[in-house]
Amino acid sequence: MFRYQKELFLQLAKEYNCREDDFRRKENVLTTAALHPDRRKYSHEPYFFHMCTLGGNAVITADTCLHPFLEGFMAERTGHWLFELPNLLPLQKELEAYGYSLGSSFHMFLPKIEVQPEKRFPVKWFFGEEIGRFYGDDRFGNAISEPEPNPDRPDTAVVCAYDGENIMGMAGCSQDAKNWYQIGIDVLPEYRSKGVGTALVSLLRAHIEKEGGIPFYGTSLSNYHSWNIALNAGFCPAWVEIGAKKRKE
Repeated sequence: MFRYQKELFLQLAKEYNCREDDFRRKENVLTTAALHPDRRKYSHEPYFFHMCTLGGNAVITADTCLHPFLEGFMAERTGHWLFELPNLLPLQKELEAYGYSLGSSFHMFLPKIEVQPEKRFPVKWFFGEEIGRFYGDDRFGNAISEPEPNPDRPDTAVVCAYDGENIMGMAGCSQDAKNWYQIGIDVLPEYRSKGVGTALVSLLRAHIEKEGGIPFYGTSLSNYHSWNIALNAGFCPAWVEIGAKKRKE
């Protein structure tokens, strides 16, 4: 079992407008989307469609106009299979009728195994306003907000590994919700496959937990470089999410 499972159920219940135990049920769950003040602020409007699984059932929150379709979509299907392409294709078609399309799926990780951070490289830490010197540097679009601060998810800490005066890589965290800190990592091409990413993510994870926060990590389905960094830093897969976004005119 991964750490912070109870806290995860509580956080997702706020965002999916459901009960905490809805993620433990065998049946899929459908709710009406709503904006909770303590959500991770990825949108200023209620989700048109958003779906989550922890590997068992699926919990879906959506606009009520989609409910008739979604009731059939999720009926008699195991929740985690709803994320597979054969099931996503008819969902995409339905969303297009309302001017929306599916976004990327996000594979999210939480700590599971205790890892002792390795001090293999010289590092420097930056906090709060000190992080401002890095905004606009497109080398670090995963580690921090780019190109400017995001007030909904402020960057709170950054740790950089150095080769002399040159930055080898950067791990940063943003406060996406109260006590929830998402870690991002960027390693420059010439320094990859040297353990830089794992070392930095492990250091940042330890810092967040020492301060009483919950570190979490997200990546795409096929980014196995990023997956391996998460696994080597003691994280494990915890949940998957996919949502809809408004199509551009």
